[in-house]
Amino acid sequence: MTTSPEKSYFDLHITGLGYLNRIREVKPKKGDAFLACDIAALNGPSDDVSYVRFDTRVSGSEAQHLVRRCIDAVEAERKVLIGFRLGDLWTDTFTYSKGKRAGEQGVSLKARLLFVSWIKVDGKLVYKADPKPTESDERDPEVPSDAPAAQQAAAPEPSRPVADAADDAADAPALAVAESF
Repeated sequence: MTTSPEKSYFDLHITGLGYLNRIREVKPKKGDAFLACDIAALNGPSDDVSYVRFDTRVSGSEAQHLVRRCIDAVEAERKVLIGFRLGDLWTDTFTYSKGKRAGEQGVSLKARLLFVSWIKVDGKLVYKADPKPTESDERDPEVPSDAPAAQQAAAPEPSRPVADAADDAADAPALAVAESF
């Protein structure tokens, strides 16, 4: 019996921040319905910002849940700013059918919205993703990895800076508001 080799992939991700727009359920003629949204991503110097528009398909259950929670705020024309990660970028050409550019070719940047790291509604933080521990976070740098388990267990817990505790206290009201938007 032979086993096929496992496929490997090269990922190209785009991270940034931008305004959430046009949240909608797309029902194609063929295939399953999916959640989509536009993101006007901020680009360039902070004193002369330009925007890059991405038409995204929302992938991942957590991202879908968070975007659905933003529907009311976007429809109420509130400013919904998100930190995001996109993947599978591709372009789609089209022809304008209306307006002053009718008949001209256009290009749309399309991608999959993979992850939402935080959400601000009208400048107020309403959601922040929990940081994922990295491999180096899981090990105590003061105790060598080849030390006996008893020594590792006896190693003191690293102290937490006071500023972090203050940040958590400041985030608590914002995270409580996250359930209401």
